[in-house]
Amino acid sequence: MTRLDVLALSGSLRRGSLNTALLREAERLVPHLRFDHYDGLGALPHFNEDQEHPAPLAVTDLRRRVRDADAVLIATPEYNASIPGALKNGLDWLSRPAGDDGPALALKPVAVVGASPGPFGTVRAQLALRQVLHKMNAHVVQQPEFLLFQAHQQFGEDGRLPDGSPAQRLLSDVLDALARLAAPGARRHETAAAVR
Repeated sequence: MTRLDVLALSGSLRRGSLNTALLREAERLVPHLRFDHYDGLGALPHFNEDQEHPAPLAVTDLRRRVRDADAVLIATPEYNASIPGALKNGLDWLSRPAGDDGPALALKPVAVVGASPGPFGTVRAQLALRQVLHKMNAHVVQQPEFLLFQAHQQFGEDGRLPDGSPAQRLLSDVLDALARLAAPGARRHETAAAVR
């Protein structure tokens, strides 16, 4: 099986983030995916068109890491029925073309997951995030969807989901779908279809 590189992006800046834990669990679950955990959202300046040219170094680094990845996995918390401001800021930077290159997430395979201590998971945040990614022309995994509700109770003391649990199996299914979408043959087909 082809090894694929995945940029893992947590929308939470919190040190003990449930969403960062979810990305670590994803990495443990699927050994044929190589994970690059991006933790620089908090260091990105607020998006400002006056600072686009040249782009700040932190932005250049994020764009490079997205371009180098075969796929992106985003784990978002839900703040006030939407995505965190830091995540939206990062996406705003990624939505802009850089030099001769188009936006870094355009045509990039992306999967969306989320964890929340609340009873509804991150359903509203994921809807908002999917809308943003659609506008950015990313190729987003549609099914299955992964919404980890009452996440603080589902992670064990070791920071993992219980082996064989429904949540762990569903997360694995999402990662399999992302890998299929990011497979070299699938990407060529999607790119060709997009330029017709």
